[in-house]
Amino acid sequence: MTQSGFSRIRSFLNQLSGSDEKIAHYILNHENEIQKMTIQEMADATSLSTATISRFVKRIGYSSFREFSLSLAISTPTNSTFFGEINEKDDTHQIIQKVFSGAENALKATNEVISDDDLATAADWIASARKVGFFGIGGSSLVAFNAYHKFLRTPVQGFQHPDYDIQVMEAVRMTNEDVALVISHSGRNHDTLSVMQHLQAHGVKTIAITAFPNSEIAKNADLVLASAAEEVNIRSESMSSLIAQLTIVDTLFTLVGVQMGDKTAAVVDEIRDAIEQTRK
Repeated sequence: MTQSGFSRIRSFLNQLSGSDEKIAHYILNHENEIQKMTIQEMADATSLSTATISRFVKRIGYSSFREFSLSLAISTPTNSTFFGEINEKDDTHQIIQKVFSGAENALKATNEVISDDDLATAADWIASARKVGFFGIGGSSLVAFNAYHKFLRTPVQGFQHPDYDIQVMEAVRMTNEDVALVISHSGRNHDTLSVMQHLQAHGVKTIAITAFPNSEIAKNADLVLASAAEEVNIRSESMSSLIAQLTIVDTLFTLVGVQMGDKTAAVVDEIRDAIEQTRK
């Protein structure tokens, strides 16, 4: 799916500062007007130079201001309650609807910021790897385990463990024939960064899943699959992002499963037969 410029800016927002932050907030606060502006008009409106606007556009992933400007025409929910602010006066039905809407909108926003080509590349790497490691600490370990559990149904040779020390030991045993899927919502977890350094030292291809595509994890990864991050009250910022990350994993699993065709079917049949024996 083509990416919305507004969704892209939201995914970078917490990582911007100075002039970049000023430009981002101006764009998000003037969504209707901004779509018709030239680069000079935007520079005048923000009291910045056209060169500063151009650098901002490239920093968030566009090759030119024209490409960025065209992306702003893509329809996407843009109001401040996109993920559903919850307040004390909400009744049970309203809270339920806002939580479900938050999850739904996180998936829509993630679909807008993630690239089909990047997903295809990640699937190709996983399918051709000697073995695949799934890495994550804390809440991200849930996504890593989910990935491991899903890929057991394919011919992919994978491994996962929630303990940091064991993750380090696994990382140093990997080679340039292997692939690592590294999950971190913030992209700043110290232990995950340490694991990433060991993976890089051994030439392992790394795929990062994070809500912050400008984070340290993302900067050091060979490929980044970004999930949408929400900014709401009461709920943890990472809750809807977690749902989006699980869906990214499910997408990778499906792409790899289809790519490996009959081999996947054979594994699934064997696993199904084995599991069926455990049931009455």
